[in-house]
Amino acid sequence: MKKTMLISIMFLALVLVLAGCGNKNKSGGTDTKNEEAPQAGANVADRVQESKVMRVAFEGTYPPFNYMDEKNEFQGFDVDISMEIAKRLGVKPEFIATKWDGLIGGLKADKFDIIIGQMTVTEERKKSVDFTDPYVVTGSVLITREDTNDITELADIKGKKVGVGGGTTFEEVANSVDGADVKLYKAVSDYIQDLTNKRLDVIINDQLLMNYNIKENNLPIKITSDILNKDSIGMAVNKGNEEFVKNVNAALTEMKEDGTYKEIYKKWFGADPSEF
Repeated sequence: MKKTMLISIMFLALVLVLAGCGNKNKSGGTDTKNEEAPQAGANVADRVQESKVMRVAFEGTYPPFNYMDEKNEFQGFDVDISMEIAKRLGVKPEFIATKWDGLIGGLKADKFDIIIGQMTVTEERKKSVDFTDPYVVTGSVLITREDTNDITELADIKGKKVGVGGGTTFEEVANSVDGADVKLYKAVSDYIQDLTNKRLDVIINDQLLMNYNIKENNLPIKITSDILNKDSIGMAVNKGNEEFVKNVNAALTEMKEDGTYKEIYKKWFGADPSEF
C-alpha cells in the first residue's frame, strides 16, 4: 500500500511539472493558446494606446497605394494616410505586407490591427469585418493594349480573355458578363504583363492605379472605358471594436476638414479627391 501511495505521489508530481511547462512557448513567453491569452481582435483601441503602435496591413506591391521603394521603405497613398492617422492617434504605424487573399484571415487571427490597403466595402466582407468611413472613392475600368479598339464597354469582354485579381470586386465585375473567359491572378503586375504579352485581351482594375502606372512606367496599354462601378474603399477592423473604428473615423474627418487629406491625395494622383 505504501508502495502504491509513493507511486501515486510521484505520478502526481510529474503531472504538475508537465502542466507547469505546458503553457510556455520556446522563448519563455506565455503560449497564446492558453485560456489567459487575449482573444483575437479584442480591445484594439486599448491595445494600440498601450503599445503606442498601430499594426497596419496591406499588400505592399500595389503602387501608388502601397509599395516598397529602392530603399526597402514602404511608400504610397495608403502609407501616407496610415502615418497621418497614427500621428493623430498618438501612436506609430507598423506596416505589415501580406498577400491579398490573406489580409482578412490575418486580421481575424490578430496579426495586425487594421487593413489600410484599398479594400472595397462590400456586404459580403461586412459579414467578417467592420469598416471605417470610406477614405477613397474610385471605380474599375477596362484596360487594353494600345492597338485594341473594340473593347470599350463591359459587354465587349464577352468571348475575351480577361485578367483580374482573385477575390477582388474586379473579379465580380468580370464574372457578371456571360461568356467572358476570366483568368484570376494574385498580383496586378502579373496580369498587366500577360496583357502586354498578348496572353490576355483585356484586364479590369482601378482607374487611379492604372492611370498612375501607365504614366509612371510608360506602359503600352490604355484605359478604354468609363468607370464600370463605383467603389467605396474603407479600412477594415475586427468586429467588436467600435471604439477603435470611431477613433480612426475621427482622425480621418479631421484630415478632410483641415486639408491634409486633400494634400496627400493630390500628391499621389495630381487631382482633387472624388466626392464621398
